[in-house]
Amino acid sequence: MGFAREASPSSTGTQRVSLKDIADELGISQTAVSFAINDRPGVSAETKRRVKEAAVKLGWTPVYAAQALGSSKTMTIGFAPARSAQGLTDETFMLHFMAGVHTSLSPKGYGLLYRPCRSLNEEMSVYRDWASRKRVDGVILVDLRADDPRPKLLKELGVRAVLAGGPDPNNYVPSLSIDDSRTMGTVLEHLSSLGHRRIAYLSGDSNLDYSQGRVSAFRSFAKRRKLESINIEFTNFDAEQAAMLTLEMLRSPKPPTAFIYETEILAAASLHAMAEAYTTGQLKTGEGQSAGYPNGLPAIVSFEDSFICEAAYPSITAAHRDASEYGAKVAKLLLKVLAGEQVSGNRRILTPKLVIRDSTAKPMDTMA
Repeated sequence: MGFAREASPSSTGTQRVSLKDIADELGISQTAVSFAINDRPGVSAETKRRVKEAAVKLGWTPVYAAQALGSSKTMTIGFAPARSAQGLTDETFMLHFMAGVHTSLSPKGYGLLYRPCRSLNEEMSVYRDWASRKRVDGVILVDLRADDPRPKLLKELGVRAVLAGGPDPNNYVPSLSIDDSRTMGTVLEHLSSLGHRRIAYLSGDSNLDYSQGRVSAFRSFAKRRKLESINIEFTNFDAEQAAMLTLEMLRSPKPPTAFIYETEILAAASLHAMAEAYTTGQLKTGEGQSAGYPNGLPAIVSFEDSFICEAAYPSITAAHRDASEYGAKVAKLLLKVLAGEQVSGNRRILTPKLVIRDSTAKPMDTMA
């Protein structure tokens, strides 16, 4: 009958307030109190009001475990992104995203079950486990991949979900995505306006949907504007790999005059490597003369913005996205799904703003 939501004893050892206490206070049945507390049909609006006022007066609060037993809801949202150990510690975007998710879930009484995974297979195993144990009410997906099996799996498991990114080509789950293609265009327009015609893009994972979108936008822009040359490399989000590839390209006969990096971590690591190479004479331009630091640096842009971009020397131009707002909107979409509301398949939101800092300047005459 739903008599499960009772208050736990206080830390002082006082007797817990029960639904029976509320019923006795009002002179009504315990069943009526349970229906009113749980907002179920069968009692009048006036009775619900009186019950809730009495509950506040007597100091009644629900017990989570008891509530779960008396309901099919767990009041828990699952989040199990597949990330490398390095990625989990370095990604400021994901931390702010999760904080935003909490701002939407907490007022509704939901908690976030965070379970980072080391691989896509592990992530899918977690979803199967959660579904079999009815551990979560819904799931937030990130990092859509080519031929991604996760949306279909969650649909088959009966686990409701939303996708941050996308859209899901098969429309198994609704999504909210950031317009990455337009952002790449904004970055390239900025670099092109400064005269850069040899540009490199050091991406993360070639299987990720948003990386593919950025690469496609980069190639289209280069063809349309007839850029002299472009370089596209995938680093698997490895900072050392990004730095190594950057130095290799800078040692080529006609090096890029501008670099675009997938994250601020890749950009900062590469900037550090360039600074060291220029100041020690490992990188030279022109007639065998060292270009010097920081004057010899190519332009640098990051697709992620954080305090790292501001603190670097020179400070790094970056595409700024409000990760917290994004997380909050994604969580609100999932809450709508859980409430049974009709939601559209995909919406694009939060086109990032390019924050121009010291790292983007006109290419040096000796490199142009």
